[in-house]
Amino acid sequence: MGAIIPGVILGFIAWFLVRYLAAGLYTVNQNERAVKTSFGRAERVGEATTLDDPVAATLSDEEKQRYAYPQVRVIPPGGPYFKWPWERVYKVSVATQTMNMAYDPEYPDANSQGTMLEAVTKDQLNTGLKGQIRWRVSERNLYAYLFGVKRPIVHVMGYFVSILRERIANFEAQAQPPTGDEPHNIAATAVIGISINDLRKNLRDLNDHMDQECVASPARYGIVLEASLITEIDPPPDVESALAAINTAYNEVSSDISLAQAGADQKIVQSKRAVEIETLKAQAEVQPLIALAEQLGDLKKNGPGALDSYIRNVRLQLYKEAKSVIMEANHD
Repeated sequence: MGAIIPGVILGFIAWFLVRYLAAGLYTVNQNERAVKTSFGRAERVGEATTLDDPVAATLSDEEKQRYAYPQVRVIPPGGPYFKWPWERVYKVSVATQTMNMAYDPEYPDANSQGTMLEAVTKDQLNTGLKGQIRWRVSERNLYAYLFGVKRPIVHVMGYFVSILRERIANFEAQAQPPTGDEPHNIAATAVIGISINDLRKNLRDLNDHMDQECVASPARYGIVLEASLITEIDPPPDVESALAAINTAYNEVSSDISLAQAGADQKIVQSKRAVEIETLKAQAEVQPLIALAEQLGDLKKNGPGALDSYIRNVRLQLYKEAKSVIMEANHD
């Protein structure tokens, strides 16, 4: 009996060492970050909150009161690390992930099974949106992601979709500056006022706007929306056919105007060239006369007989080259 008790004690010690000490070792992968809690309370960095971090710079005064999370100690990649039985380690991946913007984490079958998001434009057209968003967990606000929000990705997707639908409903293309091309501008009004065309032509501006509006998501939910890429905007089939007809007519009008402008520009260039040629010809004819006048003026300055001598020499030269000369008879 005395030998059994030490064996039980040794067995308990061995079980305790294996169960709580050896099992308390853990590592953190390269693309992971970890937060450790003790009795359910995360290890914090003093009294610091997210309001002391630049991540909260984009929050409004009202949002700063709602989203003031404590800063927690982030365990970097590496190990092995150790935890006690009353401690728990939460690991999260900080790698960038891609998600269809129409995906609903709570209802996967919604939005055409997560393939197309519907939105209403300012002229009451129900249109479908396709695209993707890139996101990752914010290492600077792991408390919000792990403990502040029950399902952060659900909140972020709802936040993103609400901003996108609001932007679609109020989107207006910026007015083009005047170019002096009035006929072409008048023809362009056939498609500029249609919201679908405006959205398709300004997809880049729409994506940039979404990136700017979602810059506060790390402070609110602990998720960074790195980029949004809207790739397609599809109206209903009947509206699409009408838009195609309008765009075709616009392209034909624009083509006719461009051809007419090109022809007019060519005629203007030809007219300018003809004027330049005739001007050069006139200058070529006038220049010898001007030079001759200058020479005669210089001869006249040399004396009264110099001009008569010049005229006599020119006359003799003409007589020399002429085959026959008719002279007026002198009756005196």
